[in-house]
Amino acid sequence: MSYEGSGESSGTIVTAGSVETVPIRLSTARFVATGSLTDGRFGLFRWDMQPKAGGPGPHFHRTFAESFFILSGTVRLYDGRAWADGYEGDFFHVPDGGIHAFRNDARAPASMLILFAPAPAREAYFAEIAEIAASGRTLAPEEWTELYARHDQVMVDG
Repeated sequence: MSYEGSGESSGTIVTAGSVETVPIRLSTARFVATGSLTDGRFGLFRWDMQPKAGGPGPHFHRTFAESFFILSGTVRLYDGRAWADGYEGDFFHVPDGGIHAFRNDARAPASMLILFAPAPAREAYFAEIAEIAASGRTLAPEEWTELYARHDQVMVDG
């Protein structure tokens, strides 16, 4: 891009009421900024968890990094070696290929921002997981493997 003079008027305001919200079991994903909004540079989601919401098992992504900023509550964070508690204001960065996980095991709600960079269409993954959870469908192991492969989610033991 070429910018002449004093720049250009090209900002986008996303109001809270316009953010797509997807409930997933005991959590809610809010797609604050998707890659389609940021020209693929990053995705920013808010992840709100009810008490004892749990979370995904250890996994990694081949094509994007992920960062977590704790807004409230206590979030258990896994860095591929050990679990640790994350509290309001704590930040956790995972480069692409880095094994990680998160969960809410506390008896209180927790909330965090998740940043994906560069931005995959991560909202498609969460929407698909939400649909499976809401429908009560049970996937066979090979169906989970295929779903994860389509969304660059490599599950590992941990």
